[in-house]
Amino acid sequence: MLRNQKQLKTSKELSAQGKPGEAMELDLTDAREEKVVTVVINRVTKVVKGGKRFSFNALVVVGDNHGKVGVGLGKSNEVQGAIQKGTAGARKDMFQFPLIDSTIPHEVEGHFGAGKVWMKPAVGGTGLIAGGGVRAVLEASGVKNILTKNLGTRNAFNTVYATLDALKRLKSREEVMKIRGRAE
Repeated sequence: MLRNQKQLKTSKELSAQGKPGEAMELDLTDAREEKVVTVVINRVTKVVKGGKRFSFNALVVVGDNHGKVGVGLGKSNEVQGAIQKGTAGARKDMFQFPLIDSTIPHEVEGHFGAGKVWMKPAVGGTGLIAGGGVRAVLEASGVKNILTKNLGTRNAFNTVYATLDALKRLKSREEVMKIRGRAE
């Protein structure tokens, strides 16, 4: 889905603007496709006076395949409502992290609660070696070659948030040089 729908033009609009056979250029550099992944959906039961009341929560990951990713948790009485709320929350909390040739710049470890995720950059052709919530976050963010290991809990929520912590700790070469006070 394109963010800026004004960039789309029908063939009639294009032919009306230019002469037949004349090439038209459209600037689609800002139009990036979002990838939305629902990691887990939980049914929650609340016991009330008249019986049981069911509600749902959904953990959703949104990414742009270019090093930008966010995670949201949505709660609702219906599954679709929970997914929509989670997607909206994920879009609000998106952040950018450095990518080098579809992998991360250096080895990193992330922690959240009992969740602990280790990530190491890999050469091209290795693929995405990850499972569960870690895989969902990395696929949505556009990482193609990486080695990961879930060292802590298997809880999807904690592994997803530990993965986000690891990605937030990443620094590009330029950032490290600036911190050290060196100029390139």
